[in-house]
Amino acid sequence: QVQLVESGGGLVQPGGSLRLSCAASGFTLDDYAIGWFRQAPGKEREGVSCISSSDGSTYYGDFVKGRFTISRDNAKNTVYLQMNSLKPEDTAVYYCAATLKYYSEIDDYSRTFAYDYWGQGTQVTVSS
Repeated sequence: QVQLVESGGGLVQPGGSLRLSCAASGFTLDDYAIGWFRQAPGKEREGVSCISSSDGSTYYGDFVKGRFTISRDNAKNTVYLQMNSLKPEDTAVYYCAATLKYYSEIDDYSRTFAYDYWGQGTQVTVSS
């Protein structure tokens, strides 16, 4: 059974850091492109970052560039999202997703339609 489980969310003060983990079971994560998305109350789910399976290309939304870093640990079958310099507007439920679909443009992996498998999400709250 294919399963993705996010962890690492929580409450952090502005300027702080969190590292989210996306652990896979039932499949080998390095065969898949992985995306991180977030959804704040009343807003649409948006692509935060993604990493391809083919060459490790990455995408970051403009709102997180320079602050967030996506990485893989294939030995642990886990993908991470390191989040630094967090802002109150980063508050949301963060989801990871996986897909075997191939897109020539890394930006296409920032769209929700690109993904077949989703985790349940982890809450990130940035507040003083």
